[in-house]
Amino acid sequence: MLDSNKDEPLRNDIRLLGRLLGDTVREQEGDAVYELVERVRQTAVSFARNGDPAARAELAALLDPLPRDTTQAVVRAFSYFLQLANIAEDEHHIRRRRAHDLVGSPPREGSLIHALDQLAASDVSPEAVADFFAHALVAPVLTAHPTEVQRQSLIRNHRDVARLLEQRERLQMTPEEEAENDLALTTVILTLWQSRMLRPVRLKVLDEVKNGISYFKETFFTELPRLYIQVTQQLQKRYPDTFWALPPFFRVGSWIGGDRDGNPFVTAEILRETLRLQSAAALNHYLDEVHELGAELPLSDLLVKTTPELNELAMHSTDQSPQRADEPYRRALSGIYARLAATARALDRFEPVRHEIGHAEPYATPDALRADLKILSNSLKLNGSARLAGGRLRRLLRAVQVFGFHLAPIDLRQNSEVHARSVAELLAGAGRCPDYEALPEAERIKLLVAEIATPRPLYSPYLTYSEETQGELAIFFAARELRQRYGGAALPN
Repeated sequence: MLDSNKDEPLRNDIRLLGRLLGDTVREQEGDAVYELVERVRQTAVSFARNGDPAARAELAALLDPLPRDTTQAVVRAFSYFLQLANIAEDEHHIRRRRAHDLVGSPPREGSLIHALDQLAASDVSPEAVADFFAHALVAPVLTAHPTEVQRQSLIRNHRDVARLLEQRERLQMTPEEEAENDLALTTVILTLWQSRMLRPVRLKVLDEVKNGISYFKETFFTELPRLYIQVTQQLQKRYPDTFWALPPFFRVGSWIGGDRDGNPFVTAEILRETLRLQSAAALNHYLDEVHELGAELPLSDLLVKTTPELNELAMHSTDQSPQRADEPYRRALSGIYARLAATARALDRFEPVRHEIGHAEPYATPDALRADLKILSNSLKLNGSARLAGGRLRRLLRAVQVFGFHLAPIDLRQNSEVHARSVAELLAGAGRCPDYEALPEAERIKLLVAEIATPRPLYSPYLTYSEETQGELAIFFAARELRQRYGGAALPN
């Protein structure tokens, strides 16, 4: 049975973090500031619980006369306490989910397993489910709202706190290990206290791009392939007579580097660099995974059988070391790594950290990379090593399908009034319409449909356009170039 006092571990974590933060405040700011923070906390709790006017007056008397430095210390103390409490609450949600899983509780409403159970219980056919996934698209989109961009150093510290709390939950610690954990938490909290909470200058667009990419490195690269595998396994469990090969229905999109609505700093060059950075991140992930697969698959053809396709892939590999003569998977992976390294250089001017063995031709498309990886997977499955194909290799195959060589599709966005002005200028310059913006909507549509059907371009390199229109044209020229380089999925709109 589940513990009826389910929130006691959360309270314990918050007490621990609050105590360690208090110790840090006392150590760094002195007893007077610590005592002030405690008094403000106790008075605020009294006011929040009872609505006591006297407590409100006491708070005002405590806070109003404070000098700037002391005010800043008090604000930071409460801000960090709330951050730490939120981390503890997140960890508690994980704790509760695990507790339910451990005792075999029914799937929670809103969960993936509950939804699939409902489908099966309602006798929805596997064909209908497959058709749903074939047409489904779930696309959370990363944006660059300035109030939502946290400093990467603080995010790392938050993750460290979460990791250390998880250790306390999952491990039965000795007194010495618990003391080490306390010290590590104290160190992280001290780092937080001595770090700036806010940025001193506004982020540039490429800073926002790099922030967005960091979420792929920390979460999406690992969790999205696992999500697909989980959905596939759960569908297979409920519809065992159907072979499930889910399309990439869940993709993470981005506005960062493509949203020009009100942001004049998003230019054609920014768009090019955004996709270059995104692509480099995807290829770097693939390079790392292929390198790790080489360590995981030292299988010898003296001991296991392999398919002719794998043997051919290994034979054409750039790695022909006699030390790996009997290790076709490793040699094949060395060849794949070399082609990925060449792809990174060709697409993104990106130099891999680990140098490849020999030189190879770059991959033309992500599908070509997937084809090589499938050769490894099929050989493992057909020769008694299916479990080895079901781990990192399976996740990598799915990652390449989802992220391609572009990482995330970028939405190109602009205020419609800007586009209307640019189209009007192009039409006027081509002698097609002197005042496009004055036309009724129906007439605009008729004119645009006719122009789209005409092979003659509206743009002329011999005419001079306004700076605004030149900027819009540059974006579209860049988009055409980037779609050719990275594929249509990189810029779907």
